Amino acid sequence: MKRPLQAVLLVLSGVGLLHASLLTDLYLRYVNDWMRPLLIASGAVLLLLGTAEAWSLRRPGRRRETDEEHRHEDRHGDGHDGDGHDGDGHDHSGVPGVAWLLFLPALSLLFYAPPSLGAYTASRQATKPVVQQDEFDPLPATSPVPLTLRDFTSRVQQDRGQAIKGRTVRMTGFVTPGGRGEGWYLTRLLINCCAADAQSVKVRIHGAPAPPADTWVTVEGTWHAGGTLGTSSAPVALDARTVSEVDRPANAYTDALPLSPPR
Repeated sequence: MKRPLQAVLLVLSGVGLLHASLLTDLYLRYVNDWMRPLLIASGAVLLLLGTAEAWSLRRPGRRRETDEEHRHEDRHGDGHDGDGHDGDGHDHSGVPGVAWLLFLPALSLLFYAPPSLGAYTASRQATKPVVQQDEFDPLPATSPVPLTLRDFTSRVQQDRGQAIKGRTVRMTGFVTPGGRGEGWYLTRLLINCCAADAQSVKVRIHGAPAPPADTWVTVEGTWHAGGTLGTSSAPVALDARTVSEVDRPANAYTDALPLSPPR
């Protein structure tokens, strides 16, 4: 790859990373929030390297060296033409076509950042295993009780005290359609490092029509009876009383409490 092209690519990559991690929260679509300082540092380093490379190319001495390199490449290519080596891939005068593909991820961060994962991924990802708990804190006296999807799952299948029985709860997530005739799920995707290791947490919703896929909603309702509450036979499901559309959170890869009221 020619040196001016290298400088442009370094600058674009650095600006793209800084745009995604420093100026906006786009980085939260792809990685966990603790990686932000690393992304900012990487973007700054790439930007400095690209700027330094571009500045060095402006120096008269460096320009002469670059011109000499180009003349040498032209002579080298001509020599190979005469020797019949055109077909051996020894032409150094051009930029490899694959090099231009390196611009795509840099430009996408600036002009069209891919969306975060959603219902399509959740319907194909493994469900995150429930962490075994022996004891549970008492539920607050408020109604509805705000819960995360993981907490609801744990209480339904592990709380032998059945504290959740008959209680109205409130949870927030996005809509994942079920299979044919299977209704829909309130869903969260959780990541440890980046979107590649995402795992889903789902609660089956009964008694309410399915909003469009990927819509963020807050659902209020009671546990959908079945099996034995407090054991693995109990379904992780909710009889919905209300379903209200809410704004997508900035960090969609967390199983946070529904702190804000439905809009």
